[in-house]
Order: sequence, then C-alpha cells, then structure tokens
Amino acid sequence: MAGVIIVLAFFLAHELLPFASSSAIDRTQFPPDFLFGTSTSAYQIEGGYLEGNKGLSNWDIFTHKQGTVEDGTNGDTADDHCHRYMEDIDLIHSLGVNSYRFSIAWARILPKGRFGHVNPDGVAFYNALIDALLQRGIEPFVTISHYDIPYELEKRYGGWLSPEIRRDFGYLADVCFRMFGDRVKFWITFNEPNIFAKLSYIYGRYPPGHCSRPFGNCTSGNSSTEPYIAGHNMVLSHANVVSIYKKKYQGKQGGHIGITVLSRWYEPFRNIPTDILAVDQGLSFGAPWFLDPIILGDYPSAMHKILGPNLPEFTLKQKKILQASKLDFIGLNHYSTSYLKDCISSSPCELDPFDGDALISTSTERDGILIGERTGSPYLNTVPYGMEKVVMYYKRRYNNTPMYITENGYAQASNSNMSAKDFTNDTGRVDYLQGYLTFLASAIRKGADVRGYFVWSLLDNFEWNSGYTQRFGLYHVDYKTQKRTPKLSAKWYSEFLKGSPLRTRSQNGNSYKYSA
Repeated sequence: MAGVIIVLAFFLAHELLPFASSSAIDRTQFPPDFLFGTSTSAYQIEGGYLEGNKGLSNWDIFTHKQGTVEDGTNGDTADDHCHRYMEDIDLIHSLGVNSYRFSIAWARILPKGRFGHVNPDGVAFYNALIDALLQRGIEPFVTISHYDIPYELEKRYGGWLSPEIRRDFGYLADVCFRMFGDRVKFWITFNEPNIFAKLSYIYGRYPPGHCSRPFGNCTSGNSSTEPYIAGHNMVLSHANVVSIYKKKYQGKQGGHIGITVLSRWYEPFRNIPTDILAVDQGLSFGAPWFLDPIILGDYPSAMHKILGPNLPEFTLKQKKILQASKLDFIGLNHYSTSYLKDCISSSPCELDPFDGDALISTSTERDGILIGERTGSPYLNTVPYGMEKVVMYYKRRYNNTPMYITENGYAQASNSNMSAKDFTNDTGRVDYLQGYLTFLASAIRKGADVRGYFVWSLLDNFEWNSGYTQRFGLYHVDYKTQKRTPKLSAKWYSEFLKGSPLRTRSQNGNSYKYSA
C-alpha cells in the first residue's frame, strides 16, 4: 500500500501542466552551446541500395516482400540522398542549425559484416558527408545502428537472436571509430532498440518479421522470448562498443558516446491506484528496459515480475562489463503522450500495439476528449507538456545524466494524389515545435541537463511500415522528381535559431509572423 501512496503522491504533484504560452519561446532560452539540429536515418533517405558495392540489408529484403509496407513501397531510392547529399547539406546549413544527426548504413560499410571486407566506397561516402558538414560548421551526430543490419548476418546466425552479433556490432563500431572518429565527436550506439526489438520479434512488423499469438500470426517466432533475447544482445553489444570506444579511442579523439531510446509518456486513464501504478509499469517496459541495465545494472523490477524466466539474466561477468561501460549521455526520442489503463485487473482490455507485453492498454482520448490534437499518425497526438514530464522523469531516474532530444516531430498524412502545396503550409507542425520546445526550456530551467534538440526530420522520407504515407520533414520531397521544397516549419525553425523572439499567429489566426 505504501508503494501506491508514493506513486499517487508523484502523480498528484505532477498534474497536467498548463499549456505554457509558446509566443515567448526563442533561442535565448537555451544555453549558448546547446546543439540544435535535424535527424535522419540511412535507410529512410539514402537510396542507392545496390550502388557503391553496398550489401543487402534486412530492410532491403523485408520491404520487397508483399504486405510488409502499407503502400507497397520501399527505400530503394527514398530521397536519393546518396547522390544529393551536397544539396541536402545546403538545406541543413540554410536552417542555421549547428548539428545534424544521421546514421551509418551497416551494409554500406561492411556488406557482409565481419565475414567480408571494409567497403572503401561506403567509407568514402561518409567521409565526404562528414567533411562537408564540418566545412559548414555543422557538428556530425552519428548513429551506428538505426534498425538496419547486413542481411548476411540474418542468414548466417539469425541476427539479433544470436550472441554472435555482439562481435559483429563491435567490429562495425571499431571500423567507424577508426575511420571517422577523428572528426565525429558524438556517437549513438543504437536508435530505439526498445521499439525495434518489439516490432521485430513481438509483432513481426519489422524484419525479420517474427511473432506468435496472441500478438500476431507469423510463420516463425516466439513473442514471449525472442524480443528479450534480442534486447539482451543489444544491451551487451552496446556495452561492448562503449568499452571499445573508451579504451581505444575516447582519450585521443575526445568524443562522447550514448544510446537513443523511444520515450513515450503516459497519463493514467482513470484516477485509480491500478492505473496510476500501471503508468510506471508501462514506462518500465519502454526506455528503462535498456537504460536500467546500462546505467543501473539490471532490468526494471516490473519486467522481472511480469516476464519471470523469459527475461534473460546477466552473468556476474556481464554485470561487471555493464558497470565499467558507462555512457556519456542519453538520447531521447519523444513524440507523444497517451492515456494508459492497467490490463492485469481490467477486462476486457485491448493491449497496446507497441508495449502490450507490459499488460497495458492505451488511448488518445478519455470521456470523448482527445489528449491532444491529432496528427497524420493515428498513434501520435500533439501533447507538448509530455516533453517536460518525460525529461524530468529521466532526470530523476538516472541522476540527471546528460540528455539530448534526438528526435521530436510531427506527422502529416500523405497519399500519391497530393502535391507539395498540400503540405508546405504546415501550421500544425509549427504549433507542435513551439509547444514542445517551450516545455523543453521549462525542464532545463528546472535543472534538467539537456544539451541538444533535433527535429525529426530534415526531409520527408520512407517511414518504415508506413512507407510514404506519412511526412515528417521540414522539407517536402516530391518522390518522382526529388525536388525539395521548404515548408513553413523550415522557415519557422530558421527564424527561431536566429535568436529572435517569435509570435505564434497574427490576429487573423491564420498566418504566422516572424520577428526580424
């Protein structure tokens, strides 16, 4: 009962924050050395999937299977960034950002993992990209693994289900540190392993498409065990790579290394103890699934309680490695907030489509009222106060370890009959960015050690299972011509970065006005 009282007190002390006025948000509310940037990932923008001696990735294979992507598309060409990266760097530079987050395509550097050669064409591409960014005063912020692995490793030993992949990931990271570390000062080991492991091995929506009932109907897989085996290998792969970097490279290169996790926020659906307690349970099955063992040495107690023997145990040797491989920062990808209901004591209860293994149900409305305005994604609503709440939660849980908001963005629904003019006046995205930045600034004022913020995304791109049906970009991309067109949000972000106070809307409520 004491635990219920403590959790109740926590949520009563953190009631829904009033929406702070976004009219006053400006660059001066953030530290002078704060990193502002945009984010992308290799498979989502690069294209050139058979060029430059690149090997096939898990996504190259998966997206060519019927029924895996909503609109039947793939990332074969995507934004053709591998041919247009100089044009895209000009766009980045025109925004006025001081950093750019991108990922390395594993199969472009190591077509067959450690079982083949280092591809000089892949190394040359990323060298050119990094050098061009630095020439324009833009800090590279590099993700080593953003969902993609060489398909060779899936064929040879089952990818993330095998401990063999720890050696391969360590080899990839070592190559990256050796080839690029003299210029790259910020490294992320994994992007969102907490969502990748679940969508790949619980629900079968990401490669290799494994699942079992009641979570899905796949030809292979075990949703009760495989996601936690894969996650275990990712945690230990991260620790190994951090150890490699700190022992061999950090002293002479002077960089920093961390991990990025998806960080949803929840509010209790009902003001009752079971739902209030279930919020912590739901959170534990998200980012803390990875951050707890990496920072605190073991998986969250809520996971042990619900999963029992299906959750792998760390050996004493592995715990020592975790303890000795401390990260330098946490990357948080935060988009939205949902209401959460406990499914252990509630029946019937529809399990959450991302964190159903936590035995929770989520909703974007309560009593017929939305938690926030809808976006182009059915899973993402505009709930700005969630930014402050999620940052303050991780500040407390991990003793204010330095944080970067590595993704935050707004979805526009799209179809092939729509044109650029349907997307460029993206006032919803401008409202979204203003609101979330306002609450991020509030968290910083309250002592959260947040050191950077990256908008997802620079460009409209291939959005995984959604294909090209959702657009997150500051720049619209015409996928037939590859023409990039700035949206209103790109202009707003650029003006914001100049440090001028910005007003939200003019008196007629339709247009935006920028201060000079």
